[in-house]
Amino acid sequence: MKKIGYTTGVFDLFHIGHLNVLKRAKLECDYLIVGVTSDELSMKVKNKKPVIPFSERMEIVESIKFVDEVLPQMDYDKIAAWNNLKFDKMFVGDDWKGSKKWLEIEKDFSKLGVEIMYFPYTTHTSSTLLKEALNKLTQP
Repeated sequence: MKKIGYTTGVFDLFHIGHLNVLKRAKLECDYLIVGVTSDELSMKVKNKKPVIPFSERMEIVESIKFVDEVLPQMDYDKIAAWNNLKFDKMFVGDDWKGSKKWLEIEKDFSKLGVEIMYFPYTTHTSSTLLKEALNKLTQP
């Protein structure tokens, strides 16, 4: 039976940490669906406007050979995403593991037979660190 995997992210300033998550996720499923967070959702939840426009971030993620399908992520409702996509596994950065929010999501998904896999967060490279470095370079 074909295993469907799902992960999401802003994927701003695409870097090796993003690539590693997608590569690792594809090893755990037959078909990988990736949700790319809209600019509006990023602003609403993180109060951060992505540097790379949404349409370009979608195109970048679509071009990754490990990704089978790319969809816009317009909200963070994981159960609604499952209702639409019926994935078997969800992949998340381990920086969320043990958080109240994700303990609840784990409980909800276990009832649906969905496995949540946490992948190591790339601490040495992140979009936030890249933005900080770029800001320093452009400051007079």
